[in-house]
Amino acid sequence: MARKKKLDFSDIAVTRQKMNLNQKDFWKRYGVTQSGGSRYESGRNIPKPLAILLWLHQSGKVTDKDLADALK
Repeated sequence: MARKKKLDFSDIAVTRQKMNLNQKDFWKRYGVTQSGGSRYESGRNIPKPLAILLWLHQSGKVTDKDLADALK
């Protein structure tokens, strides 16, 4: 039986900071407001669709251009 891998973004603030982005610019690319992103960085559960998008982007399967095009 395959073991489930949990999407873990408990360190998403560290990831954002390593990218040298403020909350507004980081979260905007995912369609999330700065205040919403702040709540996620403070421990609120990230909704599954957003977690999947974050994972796809962070793993390189979705590009910055893909995200920008999707928000148009």
